[in-house]
Amino acid sequence: MNSSAQFLNASEAAGRLGVSAKALRLYEQRGLIVPIRSAAGWRTYGPDEMRRAGEIAALRALGFSLAQVARVLDGDSRGLEPALAAHQAVLEDRLRQLVGTIETIGNLRNDLARGKAPTAEELARLTAPDCERAVAFDLPYPWGGERFELGRVRPLNYIIGPLGSGKTRLAQRLAETLPKAVFLGLDRSANGSAVARARMDADPTLRSRVERTLAWLAEDGATVSDALIALIAGLESDGPAIVVVDMIEQGLDQLTQEATIAHLRRRRPGGRPVFMLTRSRAILDLTAIGTDEAIIFCPANHSPPTYVAPYPGTPGYEAVATCLASPAVRARTEGVIAWRPQVA
Repeated sequence: MNSSAQFLNASEAAGRLGVSAKALRLYEQRGLIVPIRSAAGWRTYGPDEMRRAGEIAALRALGFSLAQVARVLDGDSRGLEPALAAHQAVLEDRLRQLVGTIETIGNLRNDLARGKAPTAEELARLTAPDCERAVAFDLPYPWGGERFELGRVRPLNYIIGPLGSGKTRLAQRLAETLPKAVFLGLDRSANGSAVARARMDADPTLRSRVERTLAWLAEDGATVSDALIALIAGLESDGPAIVVVDMIEQGLDQLTQEATIAHLRRRRPGGRPVFMLTRSRAILDLTAIGTDEAIIFCPANHSPPTYVAPYPGTPGYEAVATCLASPAVRARTEGVIAWRPQVA
């Protein structure tokens, strides 16, 4: 048997584990795993490294921060109780959703026995939660009233496009159209943070949620800043069913962006969907998009927005990829906007 078959390169190891190669590099940067180096200097992962990486990936799936993962691997049980409690809450949410679906099916069967056939919409709801129902609306300027079919609202939705493509106007129209939606603008500086702190002072429950999330993000390498506090306070606030965020990377460094998107991916099922305008590769990592995420692309020629699948070669993929930049580049161009003609 060829012993080299037991060793995988980074891409193969990531595929076997169901994580991105970027995640493996992050585990290595935090000292959680040390891959073997080949004679040519390439990272390779043998059985022991794969076992270790599998444990890390499993703990991350439970919602553990990287700091918590490190403690668990070292045999330190601190922080296990809240992490396990959060995972229990996730499972209980899934159970409630499953029970509700079973009850709905029972009602449909009872109706069917009485001669009333279910509608296509009722059957579709068995696999599409309420938050995923299709929504259609007229597009704003610069599209001139064209109709747009939003489709199913995923837990995480990215809106991307070049400067002047109208993506901000699309996001604002989404916030106006979707029920109980709120738009988080770019005022996430000291002033925005002060407003957020005032709301937290008036709402101890909100303060608790924000502080818990900030602690989790900090353990994952995030820098707590005015921008992050304002963002998290907006995401954690009660009331809105959907949150639309203008340029979510605004004021956040790379590690903070990576920690933020990882946190959003680990929210409880049934949590409010989030629409994010972004042009950062740290936020929209095309190699890490999950099945519960969607990309909406606004073309430069003002053709109607389209959904883009995150696979090379699919329509619109290259256009999306060219809109993305590293956090360092995004920081240098922060605040740059396209010239807009005055509308009479």
